[in-house]
Amino acid sequence: MPMIDVYAPADLFPAGTDRQLAQELTSALLRAEGVVTPSPAHLANTAAFIHRMPPSAVHTAGTGSARVVRVQVLTPPGALNRAGQKSLVAEATAIIATVSGDLSQATRTWVLLTEAAEGGWGIAGTAFGREEFAALLSKPRASA
Repeated sequence: MPMIDVYAPADLFPAGTDRQLAQELTSALLRAEGVVTPSPAHLANTAAFIHRMPPSAVHTAGTGSARVVRVQVLTPPGALNRAGQKSLVAEATAIIATVSGDLSQATRTWVLLTEAAEGGWGIAGTAFGREEFAALLSKPRASA
């Protein structure tokens, strides 16, 4: 299942928007992966970490206390095709800009896509690869 990390100056996003960021970025990622109807396994295992950093800890070579954002997305092997990559970068950038309340933030938002190596993803003591992910997602949904 994918992981999302957002690194941003602590004061960039309004208070109370971390959950919104997590939900919107998760939805964008699952759409980019081609998941039309996310299962409980998708939703329970796609984690988003919002790292609010002191503004003095975010720099570029030319600016101290830079207003830049880094969104790093880690996916299982082969989860995103080229169209999915393009879609996710565009949508994640728009989400960051919208939630920050500054549409120019898009020009200062980096989206990094990283693919885990086959079998290089572990949870609950199991090293997951394509086969293990397929088995996890094929489990029947629990009835409500």
